[in-house]
Parts: sequence; C-alpha cells; structure tokens
Amino acid sequence: MSEFRIHHDVNELLGLLNARGGDGAEVYIDLLQKNRTGYVTTTVSAHSAKVKMAEHSKTPEDFLRKYDELKSKNARNLDPLVYLLSKLTEDKETLKFLQQNSKERSEMSANAASSTTASYSIPATSSKMSMQELEELRKKLGNVTASSNVPQSSEVIRKMLRDRHNKKNPTQPNPVFPNWVYDRPSLIGDFITSPTPVGDPVVAIGTMPLAAQEQALVEDLLYVLIGVDGRDITAQPVLGRQSRSFIVDPSLDLSVKELVNRILPVASCYSTITRFTEEKSSFEYGQVNHALTAAMRTLMKEYLILVTQLEHLHRQGTLSLQKLWFYIQPTMRTMEILASIATSVEKGECMGGSTLSLLHDRTFYYTGDSQAQELCLYLTKAASVPYFEILEKWIYRGIIKDPYSEFMVEEHELQKEKIQEDYNDKYWDQRYTIVQHRIPSFLQKMADKILNTGKYLNVVRECGRDVTCPDAKEVLYTLKERAYVEQIEKAYYYASKVLLDFLMEEKELVSRLRSIKHYFLMDKGDFFVHFMDLTEEELKKPVDDIIPPRLEALLELALRMSTANTDPFKDDLKIDLMPHDVITQLLRVLAIDTKQEKAIINAEPTEVSLSGLEAFSFDYIVKWPLSLIINRKALTRYQMLFRHMFYCKHVERLLCNVWISNKATKQYSLHTAKWFAAAFALRQRMLNFVQNIQYYMMFEVMEPTWHVMENNLKTASNIDDVLCHHTSFLDNCLKDCMLTNPELLRIFSKLMSVCVMFTNCMQRFTQSMRIDSEMKRLTLEHGTIEGTSVLADEAEKKRLASKFLAEHVDALQSDSGFEGTISKFDSNFSTLLLDLLDKLSIYSTNDCEHSMINIIYRLDFNGFYTERLERMAIERSQKTAA
Repeated sequence: MSEFRIHHDVNELLGLLNARGGDGAEVYIDLLQKNRTGYVTTTVSAHSAKVKMAEHSKTPEDFLRKYDELKSKNARNLDPLVYLLSKLTEDKETLKFLQQNSKERSEMSANAASSTTASYSIPATSSKMSMQELEELRKKLGNVTASSNVPQSSEVIRKMLRDRHNKKNPTQPNPVFPNWVYDRPSLIGDFITSPTPVGDPVVAIGTMPLAAQEQALVEDLLYVLIGVDGRDITAQPVLGRQSRSFIVDPSLDLSVKELVNRILPVASCYSTITRFTEEKSSFEYGQVNHALTAAMRTLMKEYLILVTQLEHLHRQGTLSLQKLWFYIQPTMRTMEILASIATSVEKGECMGGSTLSLLHDRTFYYTGDSQAQELCLYLTKAASVPYFEILEKWIYRGIIKDPYSEFMVEEHELQKEKIQEDYNDKYWDQRYTIVQHRIPSFLQKMADKILNTGKYLNVVRECGRDVTCPDAKEVLYTLKERAYVEQIEKAYYYASKVLLDFLMEEKELVSRLRSIKHYFLMDKGDFFVHFMDLTEEELKKPVDDIIPPRLEALLELALRMSTANTDPFKDDLKIDLMPHDVITQLLRVLAIDTKQEKAIINAEPTEVSLSGLEAFSFDYIVKWPLSLIINRKALTRYQMLFRHMFYCKHVERLLCNVWISNKATKQYSLHTAKWFAAAFALRQRMLNFVQNIQYYMMFEVMEPTWHVMENNLKTASNIDDVLCHHTSFLDNCLKDCMLTNPELLRIFSKLMSVCVMFTNCMQRFTQSMRIDSEMKRLTLEHGTIEGTSVLADEAEKKRLASKFLAEHVDALQSDSGFEGTISKFDSNFSTLLLDLLDKLSIYSTNDCEHSMINIIYRLDFNGFYTERLERMAIERSQKTAA
C-alpha cells in the first residue's frame, strides 16, 4: 500500500505544481522509494533540517516563527516534512523547476489581478486610508474582541462540531447548554472584565508605607490567583488565544512591583486553564477532552486548596509577600505545564486521537524532568480512558460506539447486499476506514491491525454469532507500549482465526471455490458436452429471441445428467445473458476505478444485435459473508475466463462439425476437387490452434495456478491473505490467458473470427456440393429435371430443383473459385497467427513473471511458423533496402 500511496502523492503534488507526470513522476517515485525513511529518527536531524531551511529562506525569522507555531499545535509529520524540504534544497534541478513554477504562478496571478482591475474600475483614492482612520479601526476591532470572554472562533467551532454530530446521530443529538450559561459572566470561573472600573481607590497605594503596600498586595494576589480582580491588580481582556495580562498600580514601590510581577504568571496560567476546562467540557469537544478537563479540574482543586491555605495564613497575619512567593513556586511549574497543554490543544483544535498524540509527545518531551513527566503521564492516562474504552469494544467485539467522532476507525453506511451488484468490493474496503488525524501517535504502528481486528469480528457478528475475545483485558496507557501492543496483537490473532475458521469450516469457502471452478473454469467436461448439445440450437438465436426459463431448464437437465449432480452447490449456478460481448465486458472490467470507466458508463448505448453464444455466461449466487471473497468483481473475472473458453469450445465444435461434413461429403466424389486437400489441411491447422490454446489455458495456466492458490489458502492466517491469494489467482489467470492485453486479445479475436467464417463457408460449400451431387444422381437415374420419368415423383424433382436454384446457386462455383477462397482464408489465418506468435514472444521476453513461452512452443512445435517469420523479416528488410 505504501508504494501505491507514493505514486498517488507524487502525481498529486506534480499536478498541484502544474508539472507533467509520466517519466518525470517515475524518477521522483524511484528516488523516494530508495531514500525514504519512516520518520525522522533523531531530534538532531530535525533540528539540522530546520536550520538548513532557515538559512535558505528569505525571511528566516518568519520561517522559525511559523515552525514554532505549528510545533505548538502538534502538527502531524512536521519534522519529516521539514526534513524532506531540506533535502529538496540540495537538488538544484528541483529548485530550478520550483522557481520556474513559482514565476509562472505569479505571472498568472498578476494577469488575473490586472483583468479584474480592468473589469472593475475603482478610484485610486477610495483604496487609501489615513493613519488616523487605521488607528480608529484597530481600536474598534479591539473593543469588539474584548467585549466577550469567549472568542468568536470557539463559538463557530462549537457550532460546527455540534452540527456534525447531530447530522451523524439524528436520533441522539448533542445536548445544548442554554444561552444564559454563556450570557451570565458570574457563572464563569475566569476574570470578569469590565470596560469601566468599578471604583477608584481612595488612597493611592504608592503613598502608603511599604509594609502596608505589601499586605494590600498579598490580599490582591490571593484574589487574582483565583480569577478575581484585585484593587490594585486588574486583569486585561484576552485577545484571541493570547495569555491574560494584568495591570499593576504604577505608583507601587519598584521592589514590591518586581516581586508581584513574578507571581502574576501563575494567575495568567490559572486563567488559561480555567477557560480551557470550561470550554472543552462542552459535549461537542468529545470524551477525550472531557476526561482531560476532568483531570485538570482535579489538579486545580489542589491548587485552590493551596490558595485557601495561603489565605488562612494571611488572616493570621503571618503571610508576607516573600512567603507567598516561596509557597507558590512549586505550583508554578505545574501551572505552566497545564497552561501550555491547554494552549496547544486549543491552537491545534485537537479532539480524540490528536489530543492523545499531543499529550503523548509532551510526556516524552519531558524525559529527564521526572516531575513534569509524571504530571503529563497522569493527564495522558486520564484522557486515554474513554478512547481505550472505544478501542476495547472495537477489538474485542467488533462494535464502534463513537458518539463524538474521535476514534481512528470511522464507519460508513453501506449495504452488504449491494456487494453482489457493484463491480468493486466497496463493502470490505470502505465500510470501515482509518482516519489518519484521529490516530494517536503511540498507536500509529498498530493502526492497520486495529482496523482489521474489528472488521473481522464485525463480519462474524453480523452473521448472528456473538463473538468476544477470550483474552479481553482492560487496555491502559503506559510508557511501555509493549503492554497494550500485546493486547492488540492477541485480539488481532483471535479475530483472524475466528473469521477464517468461520469461512473455511462453517461456510465451506474452499468447497464453494471448487464449485465455481467446475462451471466457470470448465472443470466438469461431461457437463459441458451435455449442456452444449442441449443448448446448441437455442444459443444460435438472437439474444432477444431466447427464452431464459428454457435455458434454465436445459441447464438443470445437463446438471442432473452429468457428474456435476454430486456438487452440493449446483443449485446456485444461474444463466446470465450479458448485454455486451466479451471484448466490451473485458474493457469495462479493465477500466474499473479509472477515467475510462466513467467514459464507458456515460457513453450512449449502441444497439448491437448479439447472438446467444456471444451473450451467454454463467452467474453464481453467493451470500454473505462469502461474498466478501467471491464478490462481484471476482465473479466478473470468472465470467471473463468462462466466456473466453466457452467461445473457444464453440469454435472447436464448429471445426469438428466441418470435419464430420467433409468425411460425409467424400461419397459425393468431392475428393477429386482441387481445393479439398487445402481446405482439409487448413481446418486441421485451425483445430490444432484452438485445441492447443484451450489446453494451454486449462492445464498450463489455470490448474497450476489453482493448486498454488489452494496451498496458499491452507497457510493463510487471516481473511486479507485469502483475499490476496484469490485475487492473485484470478489476475494471473487473466494475464496468462491474454485477457489483460488488448493487443493480444484483438489478434486472438480476429483469429477466432476467421475460424468461424471458414467453418460457415465450408458448411455452405459442402452442402451445395452435396445437393449438386444429389441432382446429378437424380439426373442419371431419372433423366433431366425438366424431363419426365415414371420412376421419380415429379413434385419431389421440382422441390429439389427449386431448393437448389434458390439457395445454392451463388455457392456453385468452379474448382478454381473454391481454391481461391480457401487460399484467402489460409493467408489471413497464417498472417494473424504469425502476428500473434510475434507479439507473444515479445511479451514473454519482457515479462519474466508471467511467461507465455509455453503456448509458443505448442503452436510452433516444429518451427514451421518460425521459418515463415524469419522469411517475412528478410523480405521486409529487402523491401526496405530497395
């Protein structure tokens, strides 16, 4: 999958850069595959890449500022991206291309801007603004922003999250807090800011004695530390996501003011944490954020207890400003870490897995600082509890209960019944998918196993069986990831075994595949002989004239009269009259998930009259959950192989019928005709070609590949391996049977058409000659047709004569005419066969995995065609030289 993702990402990137794909894309893909690393292994390499990028940047300060901003938001894959960009700066050709592309884009933007300006003529004076007007605008914007404690962006985000949840769960919408919760500021634990001061102090604090100043400020600080404005220390409105700032009375003594400014960051952190816990406790932000805020509230209770103890000391008169500074220092570090985490979660708009990733990274970031790491570990464990509860239900029971869209696995509403109608097996691939930004960084390596574990159990559960992992244990977050990794792996192996045993033993997957092989791959020879004998006349009709129930009855009769009667699944075999011939169906299958598929679907249907032989195919009823393996896409491939071989069988029967007709015609002295020997030899060559093609496909392609698949299924450990082996079997069969190469298929189709036309011509010739001989016999025995004879019935003579003249007069030609027609068929067949052998030799040489050299040896076992190819090559070179 990683290789396909590299191809997709490179082509998409080149498309965004207005660059062409093709060979250029392949160069970049090869470079990435040779030099890729899963992640930046050390902090040193990331730091060196950042420094290198800053050196190449025109504005290094802006680059570093943006890097720090993204780092604070815990942007996923930031360091690998910077590392990749630093490597690109070393490639001069790439830099040159990017500069050229940037220049072209800037020119296009300039042209677009000039055309817009020309279309809308705006006076130049209207776009100018004086500095005074600019300052007034800034003040107005500042007042609007400061008028509310909760930023407007958070309201927008909250509404968006609520709407998304309500849309996903219309029956259980999110509860909504009433407006008065936000409109009444006294309910908020943070500072209540007012544009006008409540009252002016009677005496300026700077005029008071130093001891009195200190006592007054201690009381103010105790208020400020719990989110209430003091008399001489007041909080400023918060602009956006900035930290809260404070205004201290300027008349304060400098030494006291300096000590106050050291303590105020704790109040700023308290304000940040309080705003974060109150906002993220809303339903819209998910259970992980709820658990995180709950853990923060627990820590904040300890902080409030400390402030209460300090207030008790202050009431006793034993708390000085220096003591307050001393007592508050151990808490400062904790408050800074909590505020930093709250700010990062807020900036990154983190939820669910992204919040856990941030906490996990912070925990490892503080390695070496045991106290800070322990604090982050406590928060991460608390926040991960609801996420792991969702994970446990998924990996132990195959159930997703994710009301706030936080879990890494997302469920899509798809009907499993549609799996028989769609060409793609979307149910297995798209019913449950991974959402990358919801994966916690510590579960990134296990994401695929987590997805598959739940999918396996979900399939069995939907079949009505209750499945619960016997090794189910509570999954807890720990720095030693091996603990929860082992739990996930145990659940994965159990789910794999349960589903595999369920399909293999209870649903008899291998027996089902063998049943399909009997019919679609013509494993039951006597059944097909009976079936083709019974349906030959019916299938010669146009498809619109065929009565499907009649074909179904003949199929039932053929099944009961052959060894296929022992197949327990024979009743699932059905008749399917396709709307397209085999070539069109093949092109539709090869075009799946491409632009050509849309073009084929959107193209207007053309009225093409198909015969029953051209439209005939088998279909097979497969029920859930076997339809995961034998899906519509797989059945379509089986149908392609069947229709290909069925047509070969039909052509073989036609050639054999010509042989029978030729043997019967000898009694009419046709052995004396000059063209008979040539026609007999050509028919034998055609029969040899068709029979060897069939032998090659059935015994050198399908049987060996089938045995390989069966052996692989015995060693498969999960359902994905089964899917892979089954798909590989079908792909190899299609490729080796020349069904995935349009050029080979085109030549093969023409060869079969020549064979069919030859058989029709020979049947007409032999029939006309037989009637001609019969007329001569009648003439010798009873006189001329126009004469009279007492021994012959006059009405019978007239009937034979009219039939002869009406139907076969055009076919009665001289021996030279017959000879020319046969010579033309011989030439066309030989030319096409030589072309096919030539193309086969090329593809078998270029493709080492799927060699078609065996069919070349079969069709040219004595070197007859090789000599003709060499002779044609010499003649071609001589003509070129001339």
